[in-house]
Amino acid sequence: MKGMKTSVKPEVVVSQTGESLKVFQVTGKAEMIMPLYYSTMEAVIVVLAGSAILEIEHKKYLLQEGNSFIIPALQKHTLSLKADFKARIVMPLDSRIEFAG
Repeated sequence: MKGMKTSVKPEVVVSQTGESLKVFQVTGKAEMIMPLYYSTMEAVIVVLAGSAILEIEHKKYLLQEGNSFIIPALQKHTLSLKADFKARIVMPLDSRIEFAG
């Protein structure tokens, strides 16, 4: 339909919360990009399907199905999807995701 806006960044939604942790579900299509952001506390990303490039401090890491990666607190990073992507991010309940600009 004309006038409908297509999402250009992956969808990130809280899927579970516990007493001290929360889990985000991340889904997106190839070529979507999560703009520069950071987590206020350490986080773990677990890739369930697809692949993406995680860029932290000018270093690039290939994330593929079955991989997990610990993202340091306050480290600005981007996520560029290379294939249709599905992952979970686990972080402390008090942690926040902040966009950097």
